[in-house]
Amino acid sequence: MRHTLRIAALLVLAALAGGAYWYFVKQGGTVAALTAMMSGAVSGNAPPPGGSAGAKPPGGGPPMSGAIAVEAAAVRVGVVERTVTAVGSLLSNESVVIRPEIAGRISEIAFKEGQRVARGTVLVRLDDAIARATLAQAQASIAFSRAELSRADQLVRQNTGPLRNREQASAKLLADEAAVQLAKAQLDKQVITAPFDGVLGLRKLSVGDFVQAGKDIVNLEDIDTLKLDFRVPEMFLPAVRVGQTVKVAVDAFGGRSFDGAVYAIDPLVDVNGRALAIRARVPNPDGSLRPGLFARVSLTLTTVPDAVLVPEQAVVAFGKDQYVFKVVDGKVAQTRVMLGERRNAEVEISKGLVAGDMVVTAGQLKIRDGVPVTVLPGKPAGS
Repeated sequence: MRHTLRIAALLVLAALAGGAYWYFVKQGGTVAALTAMMSGAVSGNAPPPGGSAGAKPPGGGPPMSGAIAVEAAAVRVGVVERTVTAVGSLLSNESVVIRPEIAGRISEIAFKEGQRVARGTVLVRLDDAIARATLAQAQASIAFSRAELSRADQLVRQNTGPLRNREQASAKLLADEAAVQLAKAQLDKQVITAPFDGVLGLRKLSVGDFVQAGKDIVNLEDIDTLKLDFRVPEMFLPAVRVGQTVKVAVDAFGGRSFDGAVYAIDPLVDVNGRALAIRARVPNPDGSLRPGLFARVSLTLTTVPDAVLVPEQAVVAFGKDQYVFKVVDGKVAQTRVMLGERRNAEVEISKGLVAGDMVVTAGQLKIRDGVPVTVLPGKPAGS
């Protein structure tokens, strides 16, 4: 007896499930319509199956018989950028440490720390007393050599002197001229100038210090334009080009971004990290950025100026394919689409939709291809 009751209960549940499938799936019915129909069965006024009781068409007109209320939004056309993010470091456009080429004692420091200087500005002078004396000695020797050469040449023309004396005098004059040039070069090395426009750092020596050749004095940085070094995975190699734009963010200026452009790509891929080294220039006219800062980089690979965008909730997955329900003449058309980039709760539709289309954003579970729908009024696009 108990076994028979179980079988009967299972048959009743199967019948209820089949009826629910027929009503909700095949007929497009809703819970509200079912409730109204049950109430109407008692009063004798049941609403038609598959419709939403009291549903109205767009514009607030009279209810459409059998139409399902949904929310919809119009397709938006906007700009979509495909980007890749990375981290990098800021470098000076030009950077050098000022060092003397010869040993000497510092007689004058002609700059202030942190000062902006132009190319050719005198920075440091070394004691040049010995260099000046050497130059004077070389100049005196060259005067005597010229006189000797003149006398030897005169004797040769008069056939009273050997030709060898004139050749020795000529060689001596050439050697003395070279000595004068060397003395002038050594004298010039006593004055150290700025090789390019830039900002000086902190000096490491004082007046009176004796410095050896190659000793650090001060660093000079050109920061009007900064270099930005960063790396991206090798998979982006086909998409990276010279001239692409970058946006740079640093922790020192939260919420502010700086624009730059790629100007060089290293032809050698790093075998350790399998990454591509890229260098960009970032204008820094106000001097806010400084070399050595840690930077977060967003590299723009491609830009689509007229991309078709829909809210993310409008896309429904069926297996491996993506679909949207497009509203056409009061009915929905299930449309297969191809997706692109996702940005700010929106999805780029690369294929399947055009500007001006209307897509369902809420209520996809109760509709199917070809059923009549009513777009709820007062819903803003993308809500």
